[in-house]
Amino acid sequence: MYQWATDLFPICRSLTGQGVRDTLTYLQKEIPELTIESIKSGEQVFDWQVPLEWNIKQAFIENELGERVIDFAHSNLHVMGYSEPIDKIMDLEELNSHLYSLPKQPDAIPYITSYYQRRWGFCLTENQRKSLSPGKYRVKIESSLEAGVLNYGQLLIKGKSKKEILLSTYICHPSLANNELSGPVVTTALAQWLASLADTQYSYRIIFVPETIGAITYLSRHLEHMKTNTIAGFVVTCVGDNNDYSFVPSRSENSLADKVALHALNNSVKSFQHYTFLQRGSDERQYCAPGVDLPVCSVMRTKYGEYPEYHTSLDNLDVISPEGLQGGFNILQQCLILLENNHRYQVTVFCEPQLGKRGLYPTLSSMTEDYTDVITMMDFIAYCDGKHDLIDIANKINCYAINLVSLAKRLSDEGLLKKI
Repeated sequence: MYQWATDLFPICRSLTGQGVRDTLTYLQKEIPELTIESIKSGEQVFDWQVPLEWNIKQAFIENELGERVIDFAHSNLHVMGYSEPIDKIMDLEELNSHLYSLPKQPDAIPYITSYYQRRWGFCLTENQRKSLSPGKYRVKIESSLEAGVLNYGQLLIKGKSKKEILLSTYICHPSLANNELSGPVVTTALAQWLASLADTQYSYRIIFVPETIGAITYLSRHLEHMKTNTIAGFVVTCVGDNNDYSFVPSRSENSLADKVALHALNNSVKSFQHYTFLQRGSDERQYCAPGVDLPVCSVMRTKYGEYPEYHTSLDNLDVISPEGLQGGFNILQQCLILLENNHRYQVTVFCEPQLGKRGLYPTLSSMTEDYTDVITMMDFIAYCDGKHDLIDIANKINCYAINLVSLAKRLSDEGLLKKI
């Protein structure tokens, strides 16, 4: 995953354009079943329109000596996203009105984009800005804003059931490691893992979309199907650093996705930040919108906007790590394992089953034996009434539901439990 992020880091991505296609083509090599779809500029998607396609070849600011004081070739964050083309000589006063920097982070280039209004601009560090002397500057942005397409990638892994679990991640930011690339690379690894499984209970809809407009566009094409079939979903973003974990619930805050995510977090990580839907900020805004109402939440490492490098050039490959990405993968993998196994069970005998004759219960009482596993098994059986699912029971008896999966299988194999 870290190597994928390293390879993808230099690509200049935005809502549309060649950078998005290059990213999807790269990911398609890792998951060949991924299809790349195109929606034309100007298409109506609910209350929005698919924007013009934006591409950029070069951009720079030169001083009177011909020295390039700012150059897109050094960092694709130097140009405000969706900047219209310009080639003009101007003085520093005029130029300053088109410059963006962060006084509180003097060594960071901010990530700025103008999506739906024509303008141009450059982003630079505050220290670079202070070094600009009065005088004339040549400003050039060689970009295009033309009718084209919005691209997204999608993959459907079919399971036994037509009911689906959604994994959604975004591919629309330039060189940002945690906020951008951690999501697609972890999602790609999850897709590979899911595809390797012999038979899954549920089907998996996995999509790589530009944030906001991409999710809106996708929903405009698939809403009715998704409303009928989606039982749970996760927005995969900011899953690459080594810090704490985070959770943003669905709007209902009581969906199956919320239930699974909270159970996994409570039982498998040391601590996590529990946010509310009022602190949302990614595509859960679209999936949980009134009328859409999909059961989608976000499970992250450090939440977007909550780490100092966010949306700046400091969100580089040093912010993420192989260990951080593995942690992001692990927590989401556990959520999916829980969903696959979260059945309701009914015990098949009246009163307590005779476990001793099945080798499941000690036949000699002892004050020195550890009966923890036996107590867990008996407590589990006590709540197998066909009404409580695996997570309900695990929460009730204070254990991790994943640890009950093999126990449920053993009891089922013995004919003591049946799935409801």
